[in-house]
Amino acid sequence: MILEFENVVKRYSSLTALKGVTFGIEEGLIFGLLGPNGAGKTTLIRMINQIIGVDEGRILFDGQPLMPKHTQNIGYLPEERGLYPNMKVKETLIYLSKLKGISSRQSTENVNMWLEKFDITSWKNKKIIELSKGMQQKIQFIAAVLHNPKLLILDEPFTGLDPVNTEMIKNEIRNFKEQGATIIFSTHRMEQVEDICEKITLINKGEIILSGEIGEIKDRFKKNLYILKHQGKIPQETLDKFEIVVEKDDEISVILNDNNEINSFLQAVLAHSYIKSFIEKLPSLNEIFIEQVQGESDE
Repeated sequence: MILEFENVVKRYSSLTALKGVTFGIEEGLIFGLLGPNGAGKTTLIRMINQIIGVDEGRILFDGQPLMPKHTQNIGYLPEERGLYPNMKVKETLIYLSKLKGISSRQSTENVNMWLEKFDITSWKNKKIIELSKGMQQKIQFIAAVLHNPKLLILDEPFTGLDPVNTEMIKNEIRNFKEQGATIIFSTHRMEQVEDICEKITLINKGEIILSGEIGEIKDRFKKNLYILKHQGKIPQETLDKFEIVVEKDDEISVILNDNNEINSFLQAVLAHSYIKSFIEKLPSLNEIFIEQVQGESDE
C-alpha cells in the first residue's frame, strides 16, 4: 500500500469530521476519493499534505508513518487555484519545483519540457493573471507533477478545461500510472470517475460507506434490469408473463432474476419478433452515489 489510513479521527471543536476512517490505496492505482460536500474528503487530503494532523489513529505512507519529508514525493492539484497571479508562468513553475527540492538546473529543464509538451512555451513570460481559467489549470497541473511525485492528488483537475485539453490531461494521468505513480482523483463528476478510476472509496459524514473496484461495485448494485431492442409485434399476453418496466416502440426494459427467466423471455420474444440487441443495464456510478448518500441521510 502506498497510503494507509488506520482508524483516523479528526475533530473541529464539536464537529467530528472523520470518525475512525480505515482504508488503503494500493500503489500504481488511479483511485477515486468521493463524497458529497462536507463528507470529509478535504480533511483527508489536507492530512496527506501535512496541512493538518490526525487527532487519533495514524496514516502510513509507503509503510512508514506519514511525516513532513514525504511531501517531497507528493504532488497536489487543489480545487482552488493556488498560483501567484502577478508572477510569470515560467518563474512560478521553477519556484514551485525548487520548493519540492529539485535543483535550479533540473527545475528549468523540467519546466521547459512540460511547456513544450503542452505547446504553451510562448506563454512562459505571461503573468498568471493574464491567462484564461483553462490555461491556469494546465499550469496548475504542471506545478503538481514537475517533481515526478510518487503520489499525485488531483482535486477537480478538469475544471475550466475544454474537451481537447481535458483529454490531454487524462492521457498524462494515465502516463503517470503506467510509470508506477499512484493517483488520487477527487471529483463530483461521476462519469469522469468511471472513465479514469479503477477503485473508489465513498465517504459520507466522516465514514466510509462504500469501497471497491468500480466494476465490482456496479455489479453489486445491479437491479437485474435488461434492455431488449427488437423488430416485430410481441403479443401483450406474452409480455404479461414478465416484469416489464418500460415498453416503447421497439424497446423493452424488463426485470429478469435468473438465467432460466432470461432464457424464457428471449424464447418468448423470438417466437414473435427479431432481436436486435439484448444487454444488461448496470447502474451508473452517479446512480449508486446518489442512492448510497441519500440512504445515509434518511437514517
